[in-house]
Amino acid sequence: MTTSGAKCVLIDLSGTLHIEDEEVPGSVDALERLRASDLKVRFVTNTTKESKRVLVQRLNQIGFNVAPADVFTSLTAAHDVVREKKLRPMLLLDDRAMEDFDDIATEDPNAVVVGLAPDKFNYRVLNSAFRLLLNGCLLIAIHKGRYYRRKDGLALGPGPFVSGLEYSTGAKAEVVGKPETRFFLSAIRDMGCEPGQCVMIGDDVRDDVGGSQTAGMTGILVKTGKYQDGDETKITPPPSHVAPDFSHAVDIILGSQQQCS
Repeated sequence: MTTSGAKCVLIDLSGTLHIEDEEVPGSVDALERLRASDLKVRFVTNTTKESKRVLVQRLNQIGFNVAPADVFTSLTAAHDVVREKKLRPMLLLDDRAMEDFDDIATEDPNAVVVGLAPDKFNYRVLNSAFRLLLNGCLLIAIHKGRYYRRKDGLALGPGPFVSGLEYSTGAKAEVVGKPETRFFLSAIRDMGCEPGQCVMIGDDVRDDVGGSQTAGMTGILVKTGKYQDGDETKITPPPSHVAPDFSHAVDIILGSQQQCS
């Protein structure tokens, strides 16, 4: 699949543009090159360990010029589901992410919302969630990521803990982040482009690339972040393109645009 008909580009953040507080080399300049084109750009992320405000602040400190309106997060998607369903959730979130749910009532929970919360994935907290689910509360998974990249190596994502709660209770989680088609369609709803006119760049072959391609988009897998040798063979159909890093992914997109002009 070519990127020549693209009108908008969705970009993953952690592992694609940065790893914790460090830029993936060349990404700041590559983003500026992409923004100098006539393509619309939005950042889409499953990051749940910090609020959108903190995330945007982090990106700007690294050197990326990012506004809150440029970022669509799985926390936003989860907040919208909780509000629409009038849920009162037990929030298994990192303290830095809690502010994104400041307007949501949490007394007498009728749901459990799970994000990336390493300090809360302990027996006491998980057992409380287990008991709520046994009593009929809904289980909302902000996403079910298997793992992610930190500076000290790969680390478990929330997926194993969500799966553990499903296994123990028989509940089935409603997943709201990547790779859900609803997430990708919500991200482009106000961008004036159809899925077939959108390119997704990310380091997660299943959640970023597989999810976007299922939604009808073109997927570019980058070999940074959580990428492991052979990831490109783990989904069917395989990624539309594979690039060494974000800078080379931008080269693929801009090269296709120039060939078409």
